[in-house]
Amino acid sequence: MNSLNLNKRDTSISNNAKKLRREGKVPGILYGKKINDFLFEVGELELCREISKNGEHGVINFDLDGDSCSALIKDVQRDPVTHKIIHLDLEELNHNDKIISTIPIIYEGENYLNKKGMVLQKEKDSIRVECIADKLPKYIKININGSNNGYVYRAGDLEIASELSIIDDLNMVIASVTYERKTVSDDMELAEEENNEK
Repeated sequence: MNSLNLNKRDTSISNNAKKLRREGKVPGILYGKKINDFLFEVGELELCREISKNGEHGVINFDLDGDSCSALIKDVQRDPVTHKIIHLDLEELNHNDKIISTIPIIYEGENYLNKKGMVLQKEKDSIRVECIADKLPKYIKININGSNNGYVYRAGDLEIASELSIIDDLNMVIASVTYERKTVSDDMELAEEENNEK
């Protein structure tokens, strides 16, 4: 299993964070009971690789002073223009710690709905769960293939592993299925097409 190398950040240098980013590194902070607000720097490429593998709210493994540790990604700050990661907040974990985190919901089968002239109105694109750190999934999938107009999906409809607990209200609406509403301009286009065919 790959581990990130977190190196102590030199805070005595002015504009250190900007210099790090120019060098392809990301500044960050690690919170923890054993580690008290440890400021670090990490290689941008290896960090992006870990985040794509574990998700933006996942658990990552890292090496610190020769010790292997784990941390929960608490916050990933990105540049609004380039979307490059500019800062990272981590929370130190023990493998048997219970954590609460937000994970994405992936809706499968939207193409099926679209072919039938329906759309999925997504109310939520993520859900809060509690589990042991090692069991945190990257995402939760829900299959919407067999949906009909008016169908409503709630948090309780998500099929999750037994080691997960949903923290959000199970009656919370996460998505609903409706027929695509035609706008006035759509109706005008349709009328024009019919006139041209005459």
